[in-house]
Amino acid sequence: MANIQDCPGFEPFGEDVKAARKKRRLSRQKAAEMAGISTVYLINIENNHIIPALPVIIQLIQIFNLPAAKYFNQLAAGEENDQRQRISRKVMICPEVHLPVIEGALDGAIEENRII
Repeated sequence: MANIQDCPGFEPFGEDVKAARKKRRLSRQKAAEMAGISTVYLINIENNHIIPALPVIIQLIQIFNLPAAKYFNQLAAGEENDQRQRISRKVMICPEVHLPVIEGALDGAIEENRII
């Protein structure tokens, strides 16, 4: 178990677990059973006192369908500004056929920025 301050990107993990558990109307006891952990362990996770071991993180992400990239990818964890987040979401849902056009536009913008 690690402390929250030692794991950048995981600051919202406990709150996200708690919100997802409440949304599904699960008791802490039932959610802990599903994850194979004690209720006290889940309470410590939800109250952001600890970051659980990796197998527990994976269990909770799967049980509550949490976005893994949010915790494991610093950019997805909130360091992006709002516009970058909106663009990232749009690219994720964009049909494959249009991705080469988007990639070309981005390549052009990046290259233009390097010249200046």
